[in-house]
Amino acid sequence: MKKLIPLLFFAVHLMALELISPIEDDLNVDLNKALLGKKLFMDPQLSHDNTISCASCHHLDKGGDDNRQFSVGVNNKMGNINSPTVFNSKYNFVQFWDGRAKDLEEQVLVPLHNPDEMNSNIQEVVEKLKKSQEYKNLFQKVYNDTIKEEYVIDAIVEFEKALITPNSKFDRYLKGEVNILSHVEKEGFELFKSYGCISCHNGVNIGGNLFQRVGIVKQIKYENKYLGRYNVTKDEEDKYFYKVPTLRNIELTAPYLHSGEIKTLREAVTFMMEYQIGVTPNAAEVNHIMAFLRTLTGNRPKIMEID
Repeated sequence: MKKLIPLLFFAVHLMALELISPIEDDLNVDLNKALLGKKLFMDPQLSHDNTISCASCHHLDKGGDDNRQFSVGVNNKMGNINSPTVFNSKYNFVQFWDGRAKDLEEQVLVPLHNPDEMNSNIQEVVEKLKKSQEYKNLFQKVYNDTIKEEYVIDAIVEFEKALITPNSKFDRYLKGEVNILSHVEKEGFELFKSYGCISCHNGVNIGGNLFQRVGIVKQIKYENKYLGRYNVTKDEEDKYFYKVPTLRNIELTAPYLHSGEIKTLREAVTFMMEYQIGVTPNAAEVNHIMAFLRTLTGNRPKIMEID
């Protein structure tokens, strides 16, 4: 009976499935705010010792993460959970693996205040920025005001909203270029749907819109540090539930899972099918699904080409 529960879960969600949608092409942001936010995102002054910027853990020339199991903060302090990509984060229904930030505005402050990441605070950042005539001029130009905490947050959020990666091969397929996918890629998508992967990975971000337990069918031995949503709610039923990650640009964002313990895309596909669905895929199926997943790599965010 227990093995039927995941199958019923997938069936129910498939019936009410939100279709995968392509990413919008338009930046749809206030460009002046976003460019100021870009400068702040790259600035190590946001950390207490002026060594760590937002970009230290979110490499914008790659997949929007840092390809480490755990990121390194001030004084070489090691984190204990994998840094998710910042790309397309505007589409997530909450932020962080455990959803402790309800939106990007709340998200900005968490690494800033975390003693193992930036070990700073928004007041300290504002005081540093006020010592720069360049920043004074920029905030006056953008906000017609002096540098304030809410403006710093607003600018960074506006920049993060611009970090979208449109026009992936699969987006173009969804927009009508039906012949752009190879036979193997299309077969991979069919397997992705038929095995029920799409019940959790759907919507414009192909994920990021619900919490799910890691280890639905086959349970995993968890360390106490990996309690997931429980860290926020303290509800026993939320233990080991995490925000479903986006699959966009997935080939660029290894290692995988909240624990960062899965090193390759092949291992990730095999793991998810075994632990989440309860099947042991053959090599051809894994190859086909991987081929589909690689079609989800989009274009570099346009904001990165604008000075």
